[in-house]
Amino acid sequence: MVTKKGNEKAEERLEVVEEALSKSEQFIEKNQKIITIVVAAIAVVVLGYFGLKRFYIEPREADAQVQLFMAEKYFESDSLNKALYGDGNNLGFLDIISDYSMTKSANLSRYYAGICYLRQGDFNEAIKQLKKFKSDDYIIGSMALGALGDAHAELDQMDKAADFYMKAANRNLNELTTPMFLFKAGRAFEATSKYQKAVDAYESIRRQYPSSNEGRGIDKYIARAKSLSVR
Repeated sequence: MVTKKGNEKAEERLEVVEEALSKSEQFIEKNQKIITIVVAAIAVVVLGYFGLKRFYIEPREADAQVQLFMAEKYFESDSLNKALYGDGNNLGFLDIISDYSMTKSANLSRYYAGICYLRQGDFNEAIKQLKKFKSDDYIIGSMALGALGDAHAELDQMDKAADFYMKAANRNLNELTTPMFLFKAGRAFEATSKYQKAVDAYESIRRQYPSSNEGRGIDKYIARAKSLSVR
């Protein structure tokens, strides 16, 4: 049975709802022009994005992939100058970065260019390219971070090297790259007299990756780092 008090509360709630709707209608009527402009602007942005992707980025991506093929072939054959700068007929990684910006191929070319510079001993350029490279792929992302560690190590910036090695080790836990980068991190920690951190890195290898190349000989590195840490 619905009481009189209950009816009154229901009527009060209904009045509140009606008042809110009335205020909303008034706001829309008052600001109709602005709302129309905002909605139109959002529609233009959305349509513009899809138009840019469909008619500009995707065709350029297809062209860039064709150019990337030959640059990768030169990279694989260790013809690093041709891989970087092209051969006169085909573009190199640097041209792809410049001519096909906003494409996945240009981004990947930054990774390749960074590795080329690293192999050629131009460590600052290697760092420049590798830092601009972005990847959601765990393997290549780990390798890029490890390469940044190598470049900093070659410049005797061992603190930065250790930091990148640890990031590379933790980016994608696996039997191949993780122990390799943990070992490199340990050596970098030793170079900066952070012996306990070196011990931690080495012991992670022994505990988690004892069958890896690094794991099979890790005990001597642990013993050495421990002896240095107590001096």
